[in-house]
Parts: sequence; C-alpha cells; structure tokens
Amino acid sequence: MMAYLERRGYRYSATTIHKYMNTELGLHSIVRQKKPEEKPGNPHKIFGNRLGQDFHADRPNQKWCTDFTYLFLKNGDVRYNCTIIDLHDRSVVASITDRHITSELAIRTLQKALESQRPAEDGLILHSDQGSQYTSKAFTGFCESVHVLQSMSKAGYPYDNAPMERYFNTLKNECTKLYEFREESALYQTVEEFAYVTYNHMRPHSYNGYKTPFEARCA
Repeated sequence: MMAYLERRGYRYSATTIHKYMNTELGLHSIVRQKKPEEKPGNPHKIFGNRLGQDFHADRPNQKWCTDFTYLFLKNGDVRYNCTIIDLHDRSVVASITDRHITSELAIRTLQKALESQRPAEDGLILHSDQGSQYTSKAFTGFCESVHVLQSMSKAGYPYDNAPMERYFNTLKNECTKLYEFREESALYQTVEEFAYVTYNHMRPHSYNGYKTPFEARCA
C-alpha cells in the first residue's frame, strides 16, 4: 500500500497507513478455508533442485516457477489454478483454472506459456514441487519434448519455491478472498484478469524496485 500511494505522490509511514486501514476503514485480515486433502501419486521421475533457492534470472524466459493452488466457489466446491511465473521480473506467463488437479492441466499451462513467450531452446528451467502432476510420465515426457529442464523442490520444503507461494498468497489476499463466486466462469475470469492485468501491469512489486512486472520486463 505504501508503494501504491508513493506512485501517486502521497507519502505516509507504515504505521499511519495501518492505522487508517485498520481503525478508520475497518479492514481486517482474511481467514482462509481449510486446504482440501490430496492423494499423492506414484512419481515417474523426480528431478534435483537446479535453482537452490537462487530466484534471480538475468533475462526473461531463463527460469520459470510453477505450482497449483486451490480456490473455492461459494457452495464450497473446489477449483484448481495452475500458474507459471518468470523469475526475471515475477510476471505471470500462464495461468489456467479448472475442476481437477491433473498432469493434463500442468501440461496445458506450460503449453500456454511456451506459445505466448516462445523462449529459445537453450536451457529454460521450470521449477516445481514434487507433486504427482509434475513427476508424472505425461508431464516429464512433455517437458523433454519441448526442451524444458525440470527442477524440483526438496519434499516438504515450500521455501524452495517461495516466489510461487508469494504469488498465490497475493492472488488470494488481494483478489479471490474478496469476492464470493457463485459460478465457476466468474472465478476463472477474475483470476485471469488479476494475473494478466492487475498483477502484471498495475501492481508494483518489491522485487522489481516497485516497478510492475511489465515495466521491469520492458526496462
């Protein structure tokens, strides 16, 4: 919020901003719904961690991170979002939401990212956790076919994929938790608009020196 205000010429301390948001406007933290249980699958292939928590990339389309998160409709039904971000500027390069958390959804998301970015075939790294969608024969085979090098977090170490954790926290706190979605189409559209418009083009990011991902990508 300090960054938003400063970009518009207003300078206030964090204490003052918190006071007005909490006391004057009555804004409070959001309590999240319980994470749905998932059944682990048998991995076809597990890869080492090529990043080693080095989340810096010298150029676009050098290192990507990906993960799934769960989103809820008003009636409690769960939908799953798969997103890929570019570590160069933290921009979202692909985001798809669907009814099932599958390797097919992971493949579709990677296809979308590759088609929109068209990275050179010189060692693009895609980092994920060891979820069964990413260790499946279908997904690992697809990565090999498009010359994408897989990298994986150590099991039980979410900090190995910290940029994805941060993005999903932002998505939920600044977008999906603020609304009730009766129809899945409304949820899907809202998530896409947040990713490609608000997050990429409007929201300043601390990693980019409070430039938006788009501004940092074009610098």
